[in-house]
Amino acid sequence: MGKIAFVFPGQGAQSVGMGKDAYAAHEGAKRVFDEADKALGYSLSSLIFEGPEDELKITYHTQPALLTASVAYLEVFRQKGIVPDFTAGHSLGEYSALVASGVLGFEDAVRTVRARGEFMEQAVPGGLGAMAAVLGAERGALDELCRSVSAETGAVELANINCPGQIVVSGTREGVQAVVDRAKEIGAKRAIPLEVSGPFHSSLMKSASEKLADVLAGLSLQEAAVPVVANVTARPVTSPDEIKDLLVRQVYSPVLWEDTVAWLIEQGVDTFVEIGSGTVLAGLIKKVSRSVKVVSVNSLEAALQAEI
Repeated sequence: MGKIAFVFPGQGAQSVGMGKDAYAAHEGAKRVFDEADKALGYSLSSLIFEGPEDELKITYHTQPALLTASVAYLEVFRQKGIVPDFTAGHSLGEYSALVASGVLGFEDAVRTVRARGEFMEQAVPGGLGAMAAVLGAERGALDELCRSVSAETGAVELANINCPGQIVVSGTREGVQAVVDRAKEIGAKRAIPLEVSGPFHSSLMKSASEKLADVLAGLSLQEAAVPVVANVTARPVTSPDEIKDLLVRQVYSPVLWEDTVAWLIEQGVDTFVEIGSGTVLAGLIKKVSRSVKVVSVNSLEAALQAEI
């Protein structure tokens, strides 16, 4: 028997209206949205369902919004009685994975990611940081280029190792632009600046990680009932103290998504269930391996009809 992993998307997967179908028709999903509104003290659900999109794209709204939509669809999907062998999430999605694995209560999680979003927004003044997707480059060569540019122009680092041929870099505006300008030197097909509000998953986020550490210190985490594969190490973790440490490091460390998927496949995972908005992770997983099954649970209908 093959194994199953539940995986959860991160920032960039959000869309106005996500989860509204589940809210309208499923009591468990409605409860998740109501709990989010209560925990945050404002109507996050109205912003998710009606927009405006510009407001939903602000990091400190996006992060709790995506977590809430993912957990709402998880509630619907859980009724099938399917228990995963592992969970994992891309960046912010790791918090959804921690809820799914029983480590974090949902209300604690939604308050924490709201704070995480605020800290990330505050870490670098607007316009000073940037990110870009580099397509077709080899990881080692791109890392070397980032080191060279960091020494000459401005800090820039590998931020998201998404799948073969797709790596996101993050850092100062000047550093990222220099990598974009020079990417073809290392065989990249192209480099595309991203519309983001900060240099996420780079060392410029250290101040955000320190503030997040204070928030996490005040939380009571449980031992993971299902191992969570951490972004920072691409290895499973179950201990609350280790999970807190990795969540702090995650803010300024690269997301090892390609390595995570590869490790899960090595453990015998042949079915990935992507739970939340969009199909971003399905595309990345298929680029790591065409032979695995990926099911995207991104609507009430998909959650109810998914066959695993």
